[in-house]
Amino acid sequence: MMLEKNRACLMVIDVQTRLLPGIPDSETLVERCTALVGLANELEIPVFGSEQYPDGVGPMDDTLKAAIGADNVAGKTHFSCVDAPECADLMQQMTQDQIVVCGMESHACVLQSALSFKAQGKEVFVVADAIASRHAADTEFAIARMREEGIKLVTCEMVGFEWLRRSDTAGFKTFSKAFLR
Repeated sequence: MMLEKNRACLMVIDVQTRLLPGIPDSETLVERCTALVGLANELEIPVFGSEQYPDGVGPMDDTLKAAIGADNVAGKTHFSCVDAPECADLMQQMTQDQIVVCGMESHACVLQSALSFKAQGKEVFVVADAIASRHAADTEFAIARMREEGIKLVTCEMVGFEWLRRSDTAGFKTFSKAFLR
């Protein structure tokens, strides 16, 4: 099953400034998440975000939060966005049956959110080159577990090509500037 823009939304999980120094190649993670948000916004695909315990850990990356829109970002204390009462309003807005997930950390909030979305009957696509953890092994094992659980693993470019389906659109220009360099 391919991604379809009219059935999809994007969930950006916990890309928080204070956590980024511990994430290998964090600049690339932020760039990829921000580019996915930009493409989703251009294609009018709903975008949501979360912040893990923002009172203690701090806010999401400013550029990313601005691209998502502060009203579409919720703080939480549960690792899974789905299980977090603080995210209930966002979850109610998420009527799409395809959920594209990016963010951090792969083995905690990303994994638990993806599994919870799948348990709700959603078709879950985790963007493997736009997730990260402090330790490479955690991402490696999170990806293996998600694959075993039937979660679809994609890359940023796969998401873009599937959402767009054609190259003769304004959206493709945005996509190619962000990803095809």
